[in-house]
Amino acid sequence: MTVLVFGQTGQVARELAARGGVRCLGRDAADLSDPGACAAAIREAAPRAVINAAAYTGVDKAEEEEALANVVNGDAPGAMAAECAALGIPLVHISTDYVFDGSGAAPWRPEDATGPLGAYGRTKLAGERAVTGAGGGHVVLRTSWVVSAHGSNFVKTMLRLGRERDALRIVADQVGGPTPARAIAAACLEIAGQLARDPGKSGVHHFAGTPDVSWAGFAREIFAKAGIACDVADIPSADYPTPAQRPLNSRLDCTGLETVFGITRPDWRAGLRDILKDLGEIA
Repeated sequence: MTVLVFGQTGQVARELAARGGVRCLGRDAADLSDPGACAAAIREAAPRAVINAAAYTGVDKAEEEEALANVVNGDAPGAMAAECAALGIPLVHISTDYVFDGSGAAPWRPEDATGPLGAYGRTKLAGERAVTGAGGGHVVLRTSWVVSAHGSNFVKTMLRLGRERDALRIVADQVGGPTPARAIAAACLEIAGQLARDPGKSGVHHFAGTPDVSWAGFAREIFAKAGIACDVADIPSADYPTPAQRPLNSRLDCTGLETVFGITRPDWRAGLRDILKDLGEIA
């Protein structure tokens, strides 16, 4: 199955490219700030399925550039979804736990009320609504805390800081499921294949790593597996202010994805080992 992927340098896009059988479009071929160009790229490629792995991901910067973020995260996916619906091909669109307000401690279900805390979450929610409203075969796949050996992410930041410092103060009141980009890529391809055969499986689903953990707990596991002697002190989010507020509860209920598509949550600890191997940190 020929799959067209929006995104080329992001974590999930690079893992999709590594699996083969896909065509990844970078910004030069399809700039998401031009939704019409995205629709045109789909018409030209005539793929069997489309995966949108591109987005405006600057959570803090989106507070200043919400209009641009809304075009990239909202309007462009809507244009993709409309074109896919017109051509009768499925779209898998990657979204985020930031569409929720992070309250409570229960895992968020796909049907729970949304309530984004900032511009990034609002623009991603706009994209979800545009995709689901287009009328074609689709899955909106919300995920969280994406990590890989590529680009900038928490694992790579901790490896760098852990070697530079004897101790770090890490937020401990934000809890979620770190999700290996490699697992997201595999899930997207599986969903795309099943949707092509059965568009009736369309809907919103969650996919995140297990077990749930705090950022501080995640950092400790990174240091332990990489053999880095760096102490971690737990701090509340209030002690690490950022322009955009982060959700405290990023736990995601992923049972629907397993029921409909047979895809289970990945163990992020195994994924972390793979990432450390890819980075040459462990044998």
